[in-house]
Amino acid sequence: MNLIEELSWRGMIQDIMPGTEEQLLKEMTTGYVGFDPTAESLHIGSLVPILLLVHLQKAGHKPVALVGGATGMVGDPTGKSEERKVLSEEVLQRNVEGVRKQLEQFLDFDPAKPNAAEMANNYDWFKGISFLDFIRQAGRHITVNYMMSKDSVKKRLESESGMSFTEFTYQLIQGYDFHYLYNNKNCKLQMGGSDQWGNIVTGTELIRRKGGGEAFAFTCPLITKADGSKFGKSENGNIWLDENLSSPYEFYQFWLNTSDADATRYIKIFTFMSQAEVNELLEAHSGNEHQRQLQKRLAAEVTAFVHGKEKLDNAIRATELLFSKDTMNIVATLSPAELDAALQGVPAVEVNQAELAATNPDVVSFLADSTIFPSKGEARKMVQGGGVSFNKQKVTDIATKVDASNFINEKYLFVQKGKTNYYLVKLV
Repeated sequence: MNLIEELSWRGMIQDIMPGTEEQLLKEMTTGYVGFDPTAESLHIGSLVPILLLVHLQKAGHKPVALVGGATGMVGDPTGKSEERKVLSEEVLQRNVEGVRKQLEQFLDFDPAKPNAAEMANNYDWFKGISFLDFIRQAGRHITVNYMMSKDSVKKRLESESGMSFTEFTYQLIQGYDFHYLYNNKNCKLQMGGSDQWGNIVTGTELIRRKGGGEAFAFTCPLITKADGSKFGKSENGNIWLDENLSSPYEFYQFWLNTSDADATRYIKIFTFMSQAEVNELLEAHSGNEHQRQLQKRLAAEVTAFVHGKEKLDNAIRATELLFSKDTMNIVATLSPAELDAALQGVPAVEVNQAELAATNPDVVSFLADSTIFPSKGEARKMVQGGGVSFNKQKVTDIATKVDASNFINEKYLFVQKGKTNYYLVKLV
């Protein structure tokens, strides 16, 4: 099975330029994906472009991960309703280094291999280009009519906020990236999300019009959730690839809690399981959905890929402990050190013992003050609805007082919020 066939059965091909599959079959091809350094860490929405590069390399081709140190200063208008806040060079450089470090854990950069992965930063070539040089080298080859025909431009021009000249030129800058990599790294392929198709083909056009070259491209569908909510976000916000921002336990829980409809698609996209393995798993899951075999395998595969086997084992151990019917009995047998190790990565909150004794708060105040809930109103509503448990026991009376007696060994309190969110409160 060639690369395009592999990605097709996984549901990872949306748009593809004619001749792309033939090019990939003809020779080892260098292809790239761009990453926008808007934060120090990538989030799980970035896993799809990362996986495109991994699949490319597994198929014997050469991947280039382009970090947009220059384009990050401009901001891609695609899918945005207003212009993005401009980041300082210092913040941008810190983000670029963070993203670079993460990408290095997924791709093989061994220089001894002919298809060794490479990193690139478009700031390296844009920093020496003046505005006049740029419009002479690139601007005169792409017409305004061509640029305005792109959906991302049309939508912004029709909106109340309009579109700045800075954003308007973004597709030309991205197109120049492709042109530069084509000429300097023999890069003939660009991949990305389907929302990037307009920007990507601008690059192939620039390569054709400026030097008569031929380049190729394909895009992957944007990942959505069956219920219409945004992919990649939990109740606490983005799910990051950096374990300091989203613990391996939180990461594992995100995948474990996906719906059957979503997990059926995600198991193909986010894992390297073969088509036969996937089909066998889906068949075993059908009719036995309550066992959640599909979600467990999905969570295990993706967590191991991003965080490694040891962190996966920790996440599974914490999950089994928290969701066991015998949680409290098990906890009673563990030492503080063993409990901390077992619950590594579970969201933890520290509460001052003296302050707790002095205030003797009611449950609503306690939940809000400890930041388990963002407000007293939300905490009150959840308690009254039976959605809060202390050490596996539901708390329904908003007048309930919280003191040291609520804590196991006067040290730990397990707070369950809804069906799947656990917090470990530590008395210090």
